[in-house]
This record gives sequence, C-alpha cells and structure tokens, in this order.
Amino acid sequence: MKSNIAITIGDFNGIGPEVTLKSLKNNFVKRNISPILIGSYDIFQYYNSFFKVNLSLTPIDSLKTAVKENQIAVLNVHSANEKNIQFGKTAPDAGVCAGLALEKAIKLCNEKEVDAIVTAPVSKEALSYAGYNFPGQTEMLALLTRSDKVTMMLLSKTMRVALATVHLPIKKIIDNISIDRLLDKLETVHHSLRNDFGIAAPRLAVLGLNPHAGENGTIGSEEKEIILPALKLAQEKSLSVAGPFSADGFFGSQAYKQYDAVLAMYHDQGLIPLKMSGFDEGINFSAGLKIIRTSPDHGTAYDIAGKGTANPGSMIAALELAHSIVQRRKK
Repeated sequence: MKSNIAITIGDFNGIGPEVTLKSLKNNFVKRNISPILIGSYDIFQYYNSFFKVNLSLTPIDSLKTAVKENQIAVLNVHSANEKNIQFGKTAPDAGVCAGLALEKAIKLCNEKEVDAIVTAPVSKEALSYAGYNFPGQTEMLALLTRSDKVTMMLLSKTMRVALATVHLPIKKIIDNISIDRLLDKLETVHHSLRNDFGIAAPRLAVLGLNPHAGENGTIGSEEKEIILPALKLAQEKSLSVAGPFSADGFFGSQAYKQYDAVLAMYHDQGLIPLKMSGFDEGINFSAGLKIIRTSPDHGTAYDIAGKGTANPGSMIAALELAHSIVQRRKK
C-alpha cells in the first residue's frame, strides 16, 4: 500500500527543491509513495526544468483535486517564482514560503489527509526574518501538533542518536539538563523504538556530559548528580539503559553497535560521529511527535545551491523511513 506523504519545499534558495525532485525519480519512492509537494508551484517547476529532472508536475488547490497517475501534485501556498530565487542567500520570502508550507503540511497531517510529512531543510535565519521565531522546524512541529514530549533522533545505517538538548549555545547546555528531562527523553525514545521501529526490547546507551564521563566527579559532577539518577529511575521503570559513557571511547570502540539508540547530551557530541558514519544518508526523525515527520539530516547547503550536484540520498532515506513507519502504524 502506498503512503501519502507531504513534502515541504524548505528554503528554495538552498538545495531543498533539488533533492526533493531528484528523490522522486528513485524506484522505491515511485513504487511506495504518493507524494504531495507543498510550496510554490512556480519554484518547483523552475527547478524541475533547470536541473532537467523531467517530472510531470501539476498544481492543485486542495487534495480533492484529481491528479493523473504519472503526475506529481504540487499544493501551491506561496506566489514566489524564479525571480525570487537567490541561490545560496538568506531571504525573507524564502522563509515565508518554507513556513507556510510547513504550516499547511502539519494541518493536512493533523486532519489525517496525509499519512506523514517529510520536511526539506530550512534556514533558521530566513524563518526568523519571516516572523517564525522557532529554533528549528522540530519545535514548530511540536507546538502546532500539541506534542509535549518530542525528541530529535538522527539515524544513519549504523546508528541512531537521540539528543537531550538540541540547538543551544554550549554555555546553556548544563542549565537545560535535568533528571526529569533525561528520563522523559529516555522514555520517549524507548517508546518510539518499540512502536515506530518494531524493536521489542530496546537497549539504550547514555553518554556523559564531561570528558571521560566526569571521571568519577574529578572533571565535573553532572554525571553523578543528574545522569546517573536519571538512569536509575529509567531502570526502575524497566527500561534497558546503560551509561554514562565517555563519548570519545564509546564511538571510537564502536560500542554503539551493542545498542539500539544512543542518548547524547548535546548536538555536536552525537551528530559528529553520526554524520561521519553516513552523511549522505542520514535522517532526522521526531520521536514522540503526534504525527509522523522525517527530514534529511543536512542543511540548506547554500554553498552548492543551484549547481545541480546535491545528493538526494538523505531525502530518499527520509522518505523510506516515513513510509516504513506509516505502514507499521497502520498494522
């Protein structure tokens, strides 16, 4: 059974439209997914011609509009056209288009008109210029779906990494790590691994915050005072969790292979090793969200925008995962 998946345009000055259109040529995607592109029809059509993707795109006003089997529906939510495109530049109109597309996709998913959302990468700066004051798309999704406990989880072919904190300055990380927060994250990831990935008894590893996981308190006390108590509470709730591990040794020794997911304390601690393990096929998944949302695990890539060299691998992987979760939840 095909999955109806809404794909947002992202920042049209980056590589979002390019990797989206390229991904729709993939055989798995063509066999298993009925895509609905959301954004500007004129922008999508321009990129379709510019990169010679040769898809047949059809503008629609609503999902009730009939589309022929060999055509790709584009739900137009913004009037931007090729004159608005500035390859590799941050611009408010690109932020407005990205924001409106995300709002529309969330509405469709909330109302069960589509099965899932795959979001193309956005510029947080452009979204901010456009009046969308969120640290990222995940936070906007959480608010508009009224999802209280959402955890960003990144996936490659070799590991899954969840984040205790996400887009925070380093100096604010400690203030945003608490026993309750870590317990919530562990429970959310555990539940998602069981329900979205079909893992009956998930095994979770937790990284320390400090070098060498604090070395028994000599290089920081957060492991003793926060992380270990959170692990104990999780274990009392019958979650299989271990740690805290020293991040460098944990990844260097490939200990992550013994676990179904890793909880990292902050963004770069977990994502540097993950992206090194598979940059062109990484996926961002919002665990705990009331709807299904995935995205490529890369940014707007302004430096290669308009050059036609963007690899759609991560977008294809995001579509494959969204389809997999849709089908599992329908069982």
